[in-house]
Amino acid sequence: QVQLVESGGGLVQPGGSLRLSCAASGSFFSINDMGWYRQAPGKQRELVAIIATGGMTNYADSVKGRFTISRDKVKNTVYLQMSSLKPEDTAVYYCNAVWLDAIVRRKNTGWGQGTQVTVSS
Repeated sequence: QVQLVESGGGLVQPGGSLRLSCAASGSFFSINDMGWYRQAPGKQRELVAIIATGGMTNYADSVKGRFTISRDKVKNTVYLQMSSLKPEDTAVYYCNAVWLDAIVRRKNTGWGQGTQVTVSS
């Protein structure tokens, strides 16, 4: 099993920046894709950004040019650098990972507990 622990959320003014981190720990053979999703009140959870094991990235149109996803394979950590934040970026941000388990190499996916990001003046 893999545990995902997020950090870095908080309150920031419009136009400001925040950096989210998500560290994966536990027993696994390898971690494949890692990504960030968000869920605003009354809305469905949506993809923000995802990074594949080879480094390929994909972003939601709403965050392109403002957010950057990166990962440290040694630390099994994924980051989300958020800049030029807008009030509409306010949401709970969830880390997601896809991994192969250590024994039978079966693909699994899991979520972190979420971290609140509030953009407000």
